[in-house]
Amino acid sequence: MAAQTRRLDGGDLALQREVAGKRLVWLEERGYSRPPGWPLPAEPVSPRRAFELFFFEYVGVDPEELPVVDESNSRITWLSENPCSTLEACVRLGLDTREVCRAVYEKPTQMFFSQLDPRLRFVRDYSTLRPHAPHCRESIVQVDLEEYMREAIYEAQASKAEGNKGYGAVLVMGDRVIARERDSVSTDGDPSQHGELKAICETARILGKTDLCGALLVSTCEPCPMCAGLAVWSNVTTIVYGSSIEDTAAMGRTRIMVGAAEIAERSPFTLEVIGGVLKEECDRLYA
Repeated sequence: MAAQTRRLDGGDLALQREVAGKRLVWLEERGYSRPPGWPLPAEPVSPRRAFELFFFEYVGVDPEELPVVDESNSRITWLSENPCSTLEACVRLGLDTREVCRAVYEKPTQMFFSQLDPRLRFVRDYSTLRPHAPHCRESIVQVDLEEYMREAIYEAQASKAEGNKGYGAVLVMGDRVIARERDSVSTDGDPSQHGELKAICETARILGKTDLCGALLVSTCEPCPMCAGLAVWSNVTTIVYGSSIEDTAAMGRTRIMVGAAEIAERSPFTLEVIGGVLKEECDRLYA
């Protein structure tokens, strides 16, 4: 099949929003949705339950068409073999499913699972995606956001010890930490060297791509407009932070009073924002 290489365009984004909206309405109508952010739901949602809810109850797939090949308390992996209208359309139009599925469906699928429990992350193996493979290999993993934040706090403490301002960031793909960074504005003499920016750039270098769809950016403090904007342009899926811009401004920190959620709301790309993770521990960095 001759594939066309395409950038994410307005049509992709409009369809992405439409798909996401339908999924969130379905959850809300059945009482599954929850307010965005922190704290966690009272009862954790297992990867198995999220898998069954999405594919069997929402999509209506026959369980025999999604054989589970690996499962634990924190992960479920299956092979999608069900009839797929997107696959059929891509084959007919000569489009590459690896591009179309990432552009249109990955973020709405993640939003569905995040509404159930923000610790649930959707992972798709794009090297085994139909028609380039006999099936699509996909997973839901349950991650520990607080543990990632502790790693970011460690970076922030190291930043302060080096004479910088004390911001730390970690970038995660699935359940794999790709980059751990901290601000180095003072030591490098470069005002752009924020921890979040460095984590995004390092991840792009390691992965060899600038589209970081699926990425989870964890920061001790709500990213500034520069870093939140870079998260948008690199197509990061989720920002998680501890202290907010308003929190740190009240502690005497100089901040641009534009939050990550506002950047996300005005963005052409879908960006999930979750605040308040280990807030007290992060606040102590800036008090």
